[in-house]
Amino acid sequence: MTEGGKTGPLAGLTVIEMAGIGPVPLAGLILSELGAEVIRVERLNAGIPFLPTPPEFDLDRHGRGVLEIDLKRPEAIELLLRLIGKADILVEGYRPGVMERLGLGPDITFARNPGLIYGRMTGFGQDGPLAARAGHDLTYLAYSGVLHAIGPRDGKPVPPLNLAADYGGGTMFLLLGVLAALFERQKSGKGQVVDAAMVEGASMLAAPFFAFLAAGFWKDRRGVNLLDTGAPFYDTYQTEDGRHVAVACLEPQFFAEFARLLPLEERFAAAQYDRRLWDDMRAAIAARIGERTRDEWATLFEGTDACVAPVLSLEEAPNHPHNRARGTHRQAGTLVRPAPAPRFSRTPAQLSEPGGGRADPAELLARFGIDKSDTEALVMSGVVGNKLTAPIR
Repeated sequence: MTEGGKTGPLAGLTVIEMAGIGPVPLAGLILSELGAEVIRVERLNAGIPFLPTPPEFDLDRHGRGVLEIDLKRPEAIELLLRLIGKADILVEGYRPGVMERLGLGPDITFARNPGLIYGRMTGFGQDGPLAARAGHDLTYLAYSGVLHAIGPRDGKPVPPLNLAADYGGGTMFLLLGVLAALFERQKSGKGQVVDAAMVEGASMLAAPFFAFLAAGFWKDRRGVNLLDTGAPFYDTYQTEDGRHVAVACLEPQFFAEFARLLPLEERFAAAQYDRRLWDDMRAAIAARIGERTRDEWATLFEGTDACVAPVLSLEEAPNHPHNRARGTHRQAGTLVRPAPAPRFSRTPAQLSEPGGGRADPAELLARFGIDKSDTEALVMSGVVGNKLTAPIR
């Protein structure tokens, strides 16, 4: 396959992404913006998606060529095997056994491409009693033990959006796995299967807390520990205007700065870790913070090490001076979104722009050595959709 003129640390890498929702599409976007040539394979005539998104906002497709094929046809499976034969990585997020039933399981794909890195993303893994079960971020977080730990002391567990299992435990561990396997391939010359499970990724993210629990630093209850709103100096507080600030002055020197500027009574300032005072300390902090607006507190604490921050909304965050200075968010057409991360000194990532129009499938398949006449035959027979979304740079 010829390179598509992309730059970035993964330039020259070819990835086949089997279309889905959740962690796999985000992995595809990240790989693409780091320079990989990502081809997203979608089912032909799949119907209305679960979350129909206008193309300019559809990050599940930005940065990729999107190839629609009829996966029920043997000719489509053979076409995919031809593409896989020239790919470095395949990522898929189906339930266990689906790829095998399609004729695209690891045994068959490795026969075509022994160096393929085969990334599999599921909730519970490829085996085990729950492997075939459906679920979502909240499901996997519940089984990991992490959900139990998130929420107020006297309230119910609170979903942390779908950041912890879907994207933290899913996307990021899938990426870690396939890139680690890619590194190993340099030594062995062999591909392998990466079995990434969201419940295991979320569990690994919580590894320090399992250690804290074993050491006696952590109680297996919500809202009574140092980092779960149990400590009054690690919590959010409502301001006079109904908004919030985040107070995170864990270390004594930071707490001393916070207590001086708030100000906080000396009996609290001198006894940060005396748990007997925490309820009264919390009430005192809440009362004081409730006397000013969020932005007034932000101005007061700006430039200090008191570790106090305004709680910004998603709409506000791109306009914060630090985020503007760093270019943390970028404009992609009409979409304001986070910029690719992390940053590289020599091979910067590229933001995927919406647009690019529609193109003939031959444009994409030609990169895999499939000539135009073969593509036209596949289109005429209904194996391949007659249009695809062109790679969006």
